[in-house]
Amino acid sequence: MTYGTLSLVHKISGITSSSISSQSSFTASILTHYKYTATIASLTIPIQSMIAEPHSLESPKTELAIPAMVELNCALIGTGINHVKLLPASNDDHGGVIVDMREPVEPDFFLTMLRASMLLWRQQEKRGVWIKLPIELVNLVETAVKEGFCYHHAEPSYLMLVYWIPETPSTIPANASHRVGIGAIVWNDKREEKIGIFRRAGVWKIPTGVVDEGEDIFMAATREVKEETGIDTEFQEILAFRQSHKSFFGKSDLFFLCFLHPKSFDIQKQELEIEAAQWMPLEEYAAQPFAKKHELFKYIDDLCLAKVDRNYAGFSPLPTTSIVNDRISYLYSNIRGLKLSSPDDHQ
Repeated sequence: MTYGTLSLVHKISGITSSSISSQSSFTASILTHYKYTATIASLTIPIQSMIAEPHSLESPKTELAIPAMVELNCALIGTGINHVKLLPASNDDHGGVIVDMREPVEPDFFLTMLRASMLLWRQQEKRGVWIKLPIELVNLVETAVKEGFCYHHAEPSYLMLVYWIPETPSTIPANASHRVGIGAIVWNDKREEKIGIFRRAGVWKIPTGVVDEGEDIFMAATREVKEETGIDTEFQEILAFRQSHKSFFGKSDLFFLCFLHPKSFDIQKQELEIEAAQWMPLEEYAAQPFAKKHELFKYIDDLCLAKVDRNYAGFSPLPTTSIVNDRISYLYSNIRGLKLSSPDDHQ
């Protein structure tokens, strides 16, 4: 980060603060007028890459216009100097800033820094302001909310708040709208599925679970089978997926039905949630009263038979490189159909 000399120009009064060179940061005095009372505040502001020679006394000056009628609550009313640090922030990719609070701070001091920072960000025409508060700094939540910040999302270790600065409709994206789950059909050579039974519900079911953060769908399927039954598997395809809404605290749900082959056969059931686990013929599984009442179970049966008996092709993962970085992601497609439709296969 480069620091340099700043010249602050008051648009109406025409008063320009004296330029100050700094080693690692600088202090710039702002003179404002509010209700006929002179208010002087001092902000410690880093200027990033604006100065050609940051340590030179002859460095070019950068002008920052400060509105005339601004009350900096952090300043002393009357004549005085108050040094105010800005919140630690970095620019995002959409014209906004991200504040990542890490160090403990008193709410009153946080309020002072927040108001000073918001003044600067408005002047810079920033858009969204994100404040990430770790759970240890929960005492700052009320202060931010009273300044107009709203909850965006929460994780076990932090709360994210957000504020939209422009007086236009907000384009801040909503929090994640879907939960992603999998169901795993493990099919052996005896035309049997590996089935578990809910400890509380008393219903035979295929292994199911939620995809973890940063986890690929095919990895989640093999993990859930291993956790619930102890069986090692090889992922084959996604046979189908279902979307539903208002299923988990108002969120939507994506459920991917996966087809896997077993690599081991000795069952070791999960004690916490699974009452029993076994290999079961598809016909026996489909004959359950519970399965007959729900269309989803019928479609699962139909997809199994179509896959095994009628050469039904699902979607298999193809590794691809992201256009943003070098990380590998996966495109799920009908690989068999893709190969058949390739121009090379028709020559």
